[in-house]
Amino acid sequence: MKAIEITEAGEMQLVERALPQPASGEILLKLKYVGFCGSDLSTYLGKNPLVQYPRVPGHEISAVIEEIGENVPDTFSVGQLVTVVPYTNCGQCSSCKKKRFNACRYNQTLGVQRDGAMAEYISVPWQKVLKDEALSDLQLALVEPLTVGFHAIDNGKVTDIDTVMVFGCGMIGSGAIIRAKLRGATVIAVDIDDSKLEVAKELGATYTINSKDQNLHEELEKITNGDGPTVVIEAAGNPITYKAAIEEVAFAGRVVCIGYAGSEISFSTKLWVQKELEIMGSRNANPSDFEAVMKYLRESDLDESLLVSRIVDPEDAPETMKEWSEAPGKILKILVKF
Repeated sequence: MKAIEITEAGEMQLVERALPQPASGEILLKLKYVGFCGSDLSTYLGKNPLVQYPRVPGHEISAVIEEIGENVPDTFSVGQLVTVVPYTNCGQCSSCKKKRFNACRYNQTLGVQRDGAMAEYISVPWQKVLKDEALSDLQLALVEPLTVGFHAIDNGKVTDIDTVMVFGCGMIGSGAIIRAKLRGATVIAVDIDDSKLEVAKELGATYTINSKDQNLHEELEKITNGDGPTVVIEAAGNPITYKAAIEEVAFAGRVVCIGYAGSEISFSTKLWVQKELEIMGSRNANPSDFEAVMKYLRESDLDESLLVSRIVDPEDAPETMKEWSEAPGKILKILVKF
C-alpha cells in the first residue's frame, strides 16, 4: 500500500508498506482523508522532540471500515464512515485515574510517538473508532483538530458572561472560537493574517485584531472597557503571545495554554500574583470533546471549505509540505485524499 513517510528532517516521500491485518479487537480502515497537523510540520522541520525517524505522520482521520477483526462489537459493520481518536491511554497513571485520558503520562499519538494514518490503510483498536453516519467523509477529517480547541474552552470554564481572546486562528484556534461562541461568550480573535481573521469572523468571533498592524493593548482597552478579556486561549505557541496573554488578561482571569513555544519563556511573577490568575495547560481532547464537535458538525450550517486550504493527492504531499514549511502563516488545513 502507499504511505507517506518523513524519512528525516526536511525529507518526505511516498513509499510502499505492507498492508496491515486487523488483530483481535481491531478494525481495518481504508483512509479517505487525512489532515496534516502542526505537529506534522514540526516533525518535518526537525523540531518535534517526541519523534524518531522515519515516521508516517497523520492523526486527523476520515476513513471507511474495510474489515473487522475478531472480538469487535457487532455495532460496527463494513462500509461505515468513521473517524479515530488517535491517542492512547494507559489507564493507570495519575491522569487516567482522574479520567483525564487526554493527558495520559504515557500517551502515544498516531503520527508522533508511533506511525500515523498517512497511508491507504490502518488497523486500530475498535475502542478508538467513532462512527457517525450523518457526517461526510470530509467533515470527519475535521473532527480531531477541532476537538483540541473545544477542550481548551472546556478547561477555561467559559460561560456566556465571558470575553474570550483567542491567540492564533489556525485550526486549533478555530475550534476554540467555535466552542466559545456556542457557549455564548464574546470572542476576540487575534492573528497576524487577515485571511484567517476573516474566517474567524465567519466562525463566530465578535471582534478581530491583526496584532501586526494594530496595537493589541489599545484595541483590547476599547473592546473591554479597560478590563481585559476574562479568558485568554494561547493557541499560537509563540513567546510573544504567551507574555501578552499574562499581560492582557483581566484581573482574576484565566489563561489556557495549548501552543508549544519553541523556546523557554521568562515571566515576571508580579502579574500572576496581583491578578490572581488561573493558568493551565490544555492537551489533546477527551471523548466528550469528540462528541461535542461531532454534534456541532451535524447541527451547524458550517461551510467546511472555510477551514480547508488545500486537498492534495498522496503523490503531491511532499511538495505540498515543502511549500507549507516555507509559508505556514496562511494555511488552515491541508487534507490528503487517499
